Amino acid sequence: MRERNRYRKNVAIILADDEDRVLLARRRGSFDAWQFPQGGMAAGESPEDALFRELKEEIGLSRHSVSILGSTVHWLKYRVPERYRRTTASVDFFGQKQKWYLLRFVGNASEIHLDHEASPEFDEWRWVSYWYPARCIVNFKRRVYGAAMTELATRLAKQ
Repeated sequence: MRERNRYRKNVAIILADDEDRVLLARRRGSFDAWQFPQGGMAAGESPEDALFRELKEEIGLSRHSVSILGSTVHWLKYRVPERYRRTTASVDFFGQKQKWYLLRFVGNASEIHLDHEASPEFDEWRWVSYWYPARCIVNFKRRVYGAAMTELATRLAKQ
């Protein structure tokens, strides 16, 4: 299998509140692994369908709690260091190929539930300044976070 086919298709979600702060979530069982909600796409699933499925699964929000402000024009890729890679019997991925979405949260914070699924990915969340995640994310994701956030930042200003 060629390398370009070894990137798992994924959607990443930047959820902004009415003060342009963004939701950052902590991976369950980890003290300092914070990230934006994200998740893999199922076969035949469109990026937008995956976006709304992941939004519900990871933070308990429906499509009625958000409005889409924009998405990245291109897919953005990053390689996952070997020690962090998950392998399955059928496919061994090098990394993620992501379509990023910027959403405006129009609901109430009480709607956010990290325990929507039987095995939640996150155990805590908080609102942070827009650029904070680009500085605090794990090193191998920083370039992609920076690129996506830079491309989508202008969408906040148009609101």
